[in-house]
Amino acid sequence: MNFSQMHDRLRLELLRRIERGTLSVSLLARQTGFGQPHLSNFLRKRRRLSLEAVDTILTAQRLTAADLLPALARSSAAPPSEEFGMVPLVSHSVALFEPVIRPSAILSMLHFPAQVLSSIHSRASNARHVWQRFVAVRIPAQDAMAMEPLVLPEAIALIDRHYNSLALYRPNRPNLYAVRQHAHLELRYVDFTSNRLVLRPHSAAFPVELLEVPPGETPAELLAGRVAVILNEA
Repeated sequence: MNFSQMHDRLRLELLRRIERGTLSVSLLARQTGFGQPHLSNFLRKRRRLSLEAVDTILTAQRLTAADLLPALARSSAAPPSEEFGMVPLVSHSVALFEPVIRPSAILSMLHFPAQVLSSIHSRASNARHVWQRFVAVRIPAQDAMAMEPLVLPEAIALIDRHYNSLALYRPNRPNLYAVRQHAHLELRYVDFTSNRLVLRPHSAAFPVELLEVPPGETPAELLAGRVAVILNEA
């Protein structure tokens, strides 16, 4: 990773923290001693930071250069192979909010057949193209109930974050999405009408939910991605 790439990934990480409400420009200014206009121009891509300034921000936010790297294979359970692709298993919040998966955010690395990953078609909004594409999340029993028996407790869902379009992936078959409900991730079938996402469960025992698209956001921003594969434990 060169300095320019580190620069961009630091900007994305700071914007992610600001979006989640854990950081503000004023707080970052107090932590680093930099002026708010200076930091705002950096976040808006109007100026670059020096290496010393980048180091100051990393220290203030308790980040390391390694945290800005793309996810790396960290599992020693099986050797790398051209037959398999490595996908990071992450928390729900990381899947929803982190464009680039930091090594420290990876719970484990999963092996998926490379042929399966390469055969999955993407359909991403412009902003989503810069996100790391595939992540996996585990679905706890409480979250799986609305999607049973399609999704069972402790299932693993492979999410394609480069498919946040509402267009059907396959004709006459609804897409299953990982949806952002406030700061929570849910798996649902999704339609869109009257500026609301219509979230449909698989189980008839659970209600259909309406999720209003907040001002300044688009429906695509509420979709973490399409669920491409579900792995239910035997």
